[in-house]
Amino acid sequence: MTVSGPLASGRMAAIEVTDLTMVYGDLKAVDGVSFEVAEGEFFGILGPNGAGKTTTLEMMEGLRKPHSGSVRLLGASPWPRNSALLPRIGVQLQASAFFERLTAREQLHTFAAMYDVSTAQADDWLERVGLTDKADTRTENLSGGQAQRLSIACALVHEPDVVFLDEPTASLDPQARRNLWDLLAGLNESGRTVVLTTHYMDEAEVLCDRVGIMDRGRILELDTPAELIRGLDAPVRISVAAHLLAHDAARALPGVDHVDGDQSSVVLTTQQPSAVLTALAGQDALEGLQVRGATLEDVFLDLTGREYRA
Repeated sequence: MTVSGPLASGRMAAIEVTDLTMVYGDLKAVDGVSFEVAEGEFFGILGPNGAGKTTTLEMMEGLRKPHSGSVRLLGASPWPRNSALLPRIGVQLQASAFFERLTAREQLHTFAAMYDVSTAQADDWLERVGLTDKADTRTENLSGGQAQRLSIACALVHEPDVVFLDEPTASLDPQARRNLWDLLAGLNESGRTVVLTTHYMDEAEVLCDRVGIMDRGRILELDTPAELIRGLDAPVRISVAAHLLAHDAARALPGVDHVDGDQSSVVLTTQQPSAVLTALAGQDALEGLQVRGATLEDVFLDLTGREYRA
C-alpha cells in the first residue's frame, strides 16, 4: 500500500521505503508500506501498540531483513548489514541496553571510541542530555528516565547524518521531555534527518515536518500535522466563563451547534468560530475565553479508533 505526501521542496530523499512487508506466520506486521523521507526532514511514524512502527523502523535501520520490498538509506541498502552506513546513522532503541558495570561516562566513552570520537565530544553529549551530575553513576543505578537520556546520547555521540529514535521520551518527566524536544529540534535544524516513533501526539505535532499514521501494518495517512488536522474538519470548542454567558444566551448565538459545560464555564461547539467569537465580543464575554480546535490526537483517534489495544 502506498500513501504519499509531498517531500520538502527541493530536497532529495534520504530514505526510500518501497512496498515493505514483514510477515510472522499468519500476521502481516508490516503490509506493503511505502514512503520517502527527505534529507533534513523530521519524520514521525505514529500508531497504536502493535501497529508495526518498531518493525518498520528496524527494517529501515538494517536490523531486520524484510520479507519483501526494499529500503534505500542514504542511497544504499541497509540489509545485509551495511558497515559503510553504520557511522552515518544513529539508532536509539525502544529498550535501553548497556554494557554491564560501567558508569554513564564510561558507557558514553565506549560508544564514542567505536566511532573514533573524542572523549571531549562524548562529555559534551553527557552535558547536553543533562547527565553530567550522573557521570560517575553506574548505568544499572540510573532511573528509567536517566537511562533513556543516556541511550539517546549514545545514539547521537558520533553526530550521524540520519537518526532513528524509537519512543525517545518514554519514561521522561514533562520537564525532561521539553528539554529533549529542544535538543532534537536543534539536531534537525543542523541538517540531520530524524525519524521518530512516539505515542505522544503533542510531541509529533511540535517536532515533525510530516507524519505517517500507521495501524495494522499499513500507513493510513501521511502529511504535515497541520494538513492532517485541517483534513479532519472537526468542530471548534470555545469555553467562556459561566458568569459572563448564560446557557440560553449561548444557544442563541449565531453559528453555535451545541452548548454544554458546568458551573464554572460554558462550552460552545461550532463549525463557524469567527461568527461565534464576533458575537461573544459584542456581548463583552471574552474574559478568560479559551478556544480549542482539533489536534493531531483527534486525527489519530479518528483513523485508528478508541478501542483498547494489547
